[in-house]
Amino acid sequence: MTTAVKSYDIADLGLADKGRFRMRWAAKEMPVLDLIEERFKKEQPFKGIRMAAAMHVTSETANLMRILIAGGAEVALCASNPLSTQDDIAAALVVHYEMPVYAIKGESNAQYNSHLASALEIRPHITMDDGMDLVAMLHMDRSDLLENVVGGTEETTTGVIRLRAMAAQGLLKFPVMAVNDAQTKHFFDNRYGTGQSTIDGIIRATNVLMAGKNFVVGGYGWCSKGIAMRARGMGANVIVTEIDPLRALEAVMDGFRVMPMREAAQVGQIFCSATGDIHVIDGHHMEVMRDGAILANSGHFDVEINLKALEKMSIKITRVRDFLDEYTLDDGRRIYVAGEGRLVNLAAAEGHPSAVMDMSFANQALAAEYMLKQGDALTPNVYDVPLEIDQQIAALKLEAMGVQIDTLTPEQSAYLNEWSMGTGH
Repeated sequence: MTTAVKSYDIADLGLADKGRFRMRWAAKEMPVLDLIEERFKKEQPFKGIRMAAAMHVTSETANLMRILIAGGAEVALCASNPLSTQDDIAAALVVHYEMPVYAIKGESNAQYNSHLASALEIRPHITMDDGMDLVAMLHMDRSDLLENVVGGTEETTTGVIRLRAMAAQGLLKFPVMAVNDAQTKHFFDNRYGTGQSTIDGIIRATNVLMAGKNFVVGGYGWCSKGIAMRARGMGANVIVTEIDPLRALEAVMDGFRVMPMREAAQVGQIFCSATGDIHVIDGHHMEVMRDGAILANSGHFDVEINLKALEKMSIKITRVRDFLDEYTLDDGRRIYVAGEGRLVNLAAAEGHPSAVMDMSFANQALAAEYMLKQGDALTPNVYDVPLEIDQQIAALKLEAMGVQIDTLTPEQSAYLNEWSMGTGH
């Protein structure tokens, strides 16, 4: 099998046809992207534009790449996590779309960083990031490329947190749009996508019955809400831990038990963190866990579980199933870690269903188009996705689902813009 792409680093070109079939299957539930692709083909908004993307190399991401290419873009793609690549998808993009891809499932940290650097060799005008590692490398190691960059987009909570910290310190050199914070992203992708795919990843890694188990969810942001919702749907007894009193109160009012992680650690049987912060499940929590406790992470980086502390407590580490490691402690207790502590929905499963990624990646495509048009007028900062883009995507999704909604009558519109009409009028 041959390809015209001069530069790529993937596992096996021979997987390309399998990957193309999986791309097509995912596309069946991505009608919003299809509608955007039709316009992009006609208007060519990215003609002459180079993009560097660091994202999870999945069938859904491949369909985003497909419509960017259809819109005239030249795109280089690398993985945003060492365990999230689907090797057949990487092959399909190289062979069938002649796209430079640098991603191998299970790649080392050194390979991961090398792949980020390779993607930047395209000298991007637009960056697409999932976790901000690409933007960080661009600023720290390839500042010579910054003058080319019009703007960027960021897909996930962790990346937005890092970008806002960078902007607050005055270090961000170009505007970035927080796709993660779009309503059609976090309401659906973070809640329903993360909820379903995280449970899927834990079950694939362990094959345990969730019904009747004490399931501890770290945090109650949009991702954690989805995990808690789906775990309860599987029959688990869900416990939520939080640091924010508003979110903790919301979890209580949603019917969940809320307590500090130290207390939850003593009764939990399955744990999953999705906060974007470090050491949410720490050594002093592991010290009081039950024998057989299962730990998983659905945050972007593998820092939410303190694996170094767990390793120090252990006398033996054994791979007992694909994507499941058994840590035997010196007192004989066993703690299990799914997906090496990396985001379990992609490390041990296939990530989000394409139906929700349809909206997330529609945001990516339209945000990139907006950034290209408006980026020169924006100062280096983190920006929300404009409401009109969010509403456009929601309307397209409803149309594709065959759902109709009401519109305001002229009388209703006039009333909403009238301040003098009150009681008795």
